[in-house]
Amino acid sequence: MAAKEGGNVVLPRRDTDLQRMKLNKLMKNPTKEVVIPERTKEWTPRGPQEFIRNVWGSSAGAGSGDFHVYRGVRRREYARQKYINEKATKDDADVSYHKKVEENQKAAEERTAKKRAKRLKKKAKAKKPKKEQVEEESDSGEEEASNEDANDENGNGEQ
Repeated sequence: MAAKEGGNVVLPRRDTDLQRMKLNKLMKNPTKEVVIPERTKEWTPRGPQEFIRNVWGSSAGAGSGDFHVYRGVRRREYARQKYINEKATKDDADVSYHKKVEENQKAAEERTAKKRAKRLKKKAKAKKPKKEQVEEESDSGEEEASNEDANDENGNGEQ
Protein backbone atom coordinates (compact mmCIF):
# COMPACT_ATOMS: atom_id res chain seq x y z
CA MET A 1 0.00 0.00 0.00
CA ALA A 2 1.64 3.18 -1.15
CA ALA A 3 0.50 6.57 0.05
CA LYS A 4 0.99 9.93 -1.61
CA GLU A 5 2.03 12.81 0.56
CA GLY A 6 2.35 16.01 -1.42
CA GLY A 7 3.06 14.20 -4.67
CA ASN A 8 5.63 11.84 -3.13
CA VAL A 9 4.87 8.15 -2.97
CA VAL A 10 5.62 6.74 0.48
CA LEU A 11 6.20 3.01 0.72
CA PRO A 12 5.86 1.43 4.17
CA ARG A 13 9.10 -0.15 5.33
CA ARG A 14 7.71 -1.99 8.32
CA ASP A 15 4.35 -3.31 9.45
CA THR A 16 4.05 -0.42 11.90
CA ASP A 17 4.40 2.06 9.02
CA LEU A 18 1.62 0.31 7.12
CA GLN A 19 -0.58 0.31 10.21
CA ARG A 20 0.15 4.01 10.81
CA MET A 21 -0.80 4.83 7.20
CA LYS A 22 -4.08 2.94 7.49
CA LEU A 23 -4.88 4.64 10.79
CA ASN A 24 -4.13 8.08 9.33
CA LYS A 25 -6.42 7.31 6.38
CA LEU A 26 -9.21 6.34 8.78
CA MET A 27 -8.71 9.45 10.92
CA LYS A 28 -8.90 11.85 7.94
CA ASN A 29 -12.67 11.45 7.98
CA PRO A 30 -13.78 10.38 11.49
CA THR A 31 -17.49 10.74 10.66
CA LYS A 32 -17.29 8.03 8.00
CA GLU A 33 -18.52 4.65 9.24
CA VAL A 34 -16.03 1.83 9.38
CA VAL A 35 -17.32 -1.55 8.29
CA ILE A 36 -16.02 -4.35 10.46
CA PRO A 37 -16.70 -7.69 8.80
CA GLU A 38 -18.42 -10.37 10.82
CA ARG A 39 -16.49 -13.39 11.85
CA THR A 40 -16.62 -16.14 9.28
CA LYS A 41 -18.49 -19.24 10.26
CA GLU A 42 -16.57 -22.37 11.11
CA TRP A 43 -16.21 -24.83 8.26
CA THR A 44 -18.43 -27.85 8.53
CA PRO A 45 -18.32 -30.70 6.07
CA ARG A 46 -21.29 -31.89 4.09
CA GLY A 47 -23.12 -34.85 5.53
CA PRO A 48 -22.59 -38.27 4.04
CA GLN A 49 -24.54 -39.20 0.95
CA GLU A 50 -27.74 -40.98 1.88
CA PHE A 51 -27.83 -43.14 -1.20
CA ILE A 52 -24.93 -43.96 -3.46
CA ARG A 53 -26.20 -44.92 -6.89
CA ASN A 54 -23.06 -46.61 -8.14
CA VAL A 55 -20.71 -48.85 -6.28
CA TRP A 56 -17.18 -47.86 -7.18
CA GLY A 57 -13.96 -49.66 -6.92
CA SER A 58 -12.11 -52.12 -9.07
CA SER A 59 -15.25 -53.78 -10.33
CA ALA A 60 -15.51 -54.91 -13.89
CA GLY A 61 -17.25 -52.50 -16.17
CA ALA A 62 -16.30 -49.39 -14.21
CA GLY A 63 -15.56 -46.52 -16.53
CA SER A 64 -12.34 -44.58 -16.55
CA GLY A 65 -14.02 -41.55 -14.88
CA ASP A 66 -15.61 -43.50 -12.03
CA PHE A 67 -12.35 -43.87 -10.15
CA HIS A 68 -11.95 -40.08 -9.89
CA VAL A 69 -15.50 -39.74 -8.61
CA TYR A 70 -14.87 -42.52 -6.09
CA ARG A 71 -11.64 -40.85 -4.98
CA GLY A 72 -13.45 -37.53 -4.41
CA VAL A 73 -16.20 -39.20 -2.36
CA ARG A 74 -13.60 -41.06 -0.31
CA ARG A 75 -11.60 -37.86 0.32
CA ARG A 76 -14.71 -36.00 1.48
CA GLU A 77 -15.66 -38.84 3.80
CA TYR A 78 -12.18 -38.93 5.33
CA ALA A 79 -12.30 -35.16 5.81
CA ARG A 80 -15.71 -35.49 7.48
CA GLN A 81 -14.44 -38.23 9.83
CA LYS A 82 -11.37 -36.14 10.69
CA TYR A 83 -13.60 -33.13 11.45
CA ILE A 84 -15.84 -35.21 13.73
CA ASN A 85 -12.83 -36.61 15.64
CA GLU A 86 -11.19 -33.19 16.03
CA LYS A 87 -14.45 -31.63 17.21
CA ALA A 88 -14.93 -34.38 19.80
CA THR A 89 -11.37 -33.88 21.05
CA LYS A 90 -11.87 -30.13 21.23
CA ASP A 91 -15.17 -30.52 23.11
CA ASP A 92 -13.56 -32.87 25.63
CA ALA A 93 -10.71 -30.40 26.15
CA ASP A 94 -13.20 -27.56 26.63
CA VAL A 95 -15.20 -29.53 29.19
CA SER A 96 -12.09 -30.48 31.17
CA TYR A 97 -10.85 -26.86 31.01
CA HIS A 98 -14.13 -25.46 32.33
CA LYS A 99 -14.19 -28.11 35.06
CA LYS A 100 -10.65 -27.19 36.12
CA VAL A 101 -11.48 -23.46 36.10
CA GLU A 102 -14.54 -24.13 38.27
CA GLU A 103 -12.46 -26.18 40.73
CA ASN A 104 -9.84 -23.43 40.90
CA GLN A 105 -12.50 -20.80 41.58
CA LYS A 106 -14.03 -22.96 44.30
CA ALA A 107 -10.62 -23.48 45.94
CA ALA A 108 -9.91 -19.75 45.75
CA GLU A 109 -13.29 -18.99 47.35
CA GLU A 110 -12.53 -21.39 50.18
CA ARG A 111 -9.12 -19.81 50.77
CA THR A 112 -10.53 -16.28 50.75
CA ALA A 113 -13.38 -17.30 53.08
CA LYS A 114 -10.89 -18.78 55.53
CA LYS A 115 -8.70 -15.68 55.40
CA ARG A 116 -11.77 -13.43 55.70
CA ALA A 117 -12.89 -15.28 58.84
CA LYS A 118 -9.41 -14.98 60.32
CA ARG A 119 -9.27 -11.28 59.47
CA LEU A 120 -12.71 -10.61 60.99
CA LYS A 121 -11.80 -12.57 64.11
CA LYS A 122 -8.63 -10.52 64.51
CA LYS A 123 -10.60 -7.31 63.92
CA ALA A 124 -13.24 -8.28 66.51
CA LYS A 125 -10.53 -9.12 69.02
CA ALA A 126 -8.88 -5.75 68.42
CA LYS A 127 -12.20 -3.93 68.99
CA LYS A 128 -12.68 -5.38 72.49
CA PRO A 129 -11.40 -3.16 75.31
CA LYS A 130 -8.03 -4.29 76.61
CA LYS A 131 -9.36 -4.79 80.14
CA GLU A 132 -11.75 -7.49 78.98
CA GLN A 133 -8.98 -9.20 77.01
CA VAL A 134 -6.69 -9.23 80.04
CA GLU A 135 -9.49 -10.58 82.27
CA GLU A 136 -10.35 -13.30 79.74
CA GLU A 137 -6.70 -14.33 79.49
CA SER A 138 -6.30 -14.42 83.26
CA ASP A 139 -9.61 -16.33 83.66
CA SER A 140 -8.54 -18.91 81.10
CA GLY A 141 -5.12 -19.18 82.79
CA GLU A 142 -6.78 -19.78 86.18
CA GLU A 143 -9.12 -22.39 84.68
CA GLU A 144 -6.19 -24.26 83.15
CA ALA A 145 -4.29 -24.16 86.46
CA SER A 146 -7.34 -25.41 88.39
CA ASN A 147 -7.83 -28.21 85.83
CA GLU A 148 -4.20 -29.27 86.25
CA ASP A 149 -4.57 -29.27 90.08
CA ALA A 150 -7.70 -31.42 89.81
CA ASN A 151 -5.90 -33.85 87.52
CA ASP A 152 -2.97 -34.10 89.94
CA GLU A 153 -5.28 -34.84 92.88
CA ASN A 154 -7.05 -37.59 90.93
CA GLY A 155 -3.76 -39.08 89.80
CA ASN A 156 -4.47 -38.30 86.17
CA GLY A 157 -1.68 -35.78 85.86
CA GLU A 158 0.90 -36.07 83.13
CA GLN A 159 4.37 -37.22 84.09
